[in-house]
Amino acid sequence: MRKRLFFWEAGGFLFVSAVGTLLHFLYDWTGGSTLAAAFSGVNESTWEHMKIFFFPMFLWSLVQLCILGRNYPNFPAVRLVSTLTGLLLIPVLFYTYGGVLGYLVDWVNISIFFVAALIAFWVDFRLLRRGRLNAPWLQLVTFALMWALAFVFVWCTFHPPQLGLWRDPITGLTGIQ
Repeated sequence: MRKRLFFWEAGGFLFVSAVGTLLHFLYDWTGGSTLAAAFSGVNESTWEHMKIFFFPMFLWSLVQLCILGRNYPNFPAVRLVSTLTGLLLIPVLFYTYGGVLGYLVDWVNISIFFVAALIAFWVDFRLLRRGRLNAPWLQLVTFALMWALAFVFVWCTFHPPQLGLWRDPITGLTGIQ
């Protein structure tokens, strides 16, 4: 069982990495499609990079829940924790290294996405194996919170707050340009 879980988690990391990379470019590839905007990066803001991490993670979670959910009754709660870990790591690592160096390096910016995904799946693997966070009510609440996060990511694409997290560092604008 442990080996099977490891392969699912490794597959999840590869899926999130590949699909997240594609989502980074999808909005431009579609000529600014509104549908693509809802799920892909519409600018270079930190928020949009968090969004291209979230949606592949969310999709992989739905697939994994259908296949592994019976074996891991704590899956929804654990996946919320690991998803939030990845989502928090993106701005923390980005702003920390940028603040320390005083400038940004493209390959480091790109690496942050993959490091966040790797750590998220590592956290996921560890928590699933331990069987913690398994109260039935917690599974329902965390499942609802994942859907709420999906809504927030879509909503903020079309109605972004005028805050630094949503500001494109290249254009200085927020949301769709």
